[in-house]
Amino acid sequence: MNTKTITVAIVEDDKGIRQSLEWLLKSSADISCVAACGCAEEALQVLPKAAPEVILMDINLPNMSGIECTARIKDLLPTVQVVMITVYGDTEKVFNALRAGASGYILKRATPERILQAIHEVHAGGVPMSGEIARKVLGVFHEPAPAAAEAEQNLSRREREVLELLTQGCSNKEIADKLSISIETVTWHLRHIYTKLHVRSRTQAALKFINLKKSV
Repeated sequence: MNTKTITVAIVEDDKGIRQSLEWLLKSSADISCVAACGCAEEALQVLPKAAPEVILMDINLPNMSGIECTARIKDLLPTVQVVMITVYGDTEKVFNALRAGASGYILKRATPERILQAIHEVHAGGVPMSGEIARKVLGVFHEPAPAAAEAEQNLSRREREVLELLTQGCSNKEIADKLSISIETVTWHLRHIYTKLHVRSRTQAALKFINLKKSV
């Protein structure tokens, strides 16, 4: 049985690290490196055409930061999963990156196995991040009950079904299989969900939906 290849792009200004990540991705049988960019400006030009499923994004890029680049990329590619790569577990920077639409983060000193694991994890709907960061993100999405009720009412029955499965960690394919719809239809629903909930990522959508259910 053939395993679907995950398409991944790299945005990293350090040439040595970028090349090491390229080599790592190309050495994996079920991952394809579709682009490797040295700055945010290059990424914004190249990645919309490359259309990767996952992006490894350095936080500390020259000129435009990886956080700002993530926000712009998510506007262009709403369903792409962005994993921030950073030297330190800087809580504030990582938190801001998640608010911008990233789905998790890994440290540059992580083992090759952990980096590949994070890619598979986020592609499957997981969230590679520490508990401390997760708690901060959850706090952002606590809403007053009226606002939460309004957002809940704006979701269609099918969108709520997609969100329920998303919060269970299901991938797009698993959601499609469980609901007997195509992966393209799942992606279409996710775009509408992001718009209605005013979020940029699977992580934000899942966390916000959890809080909506608590509030209504």
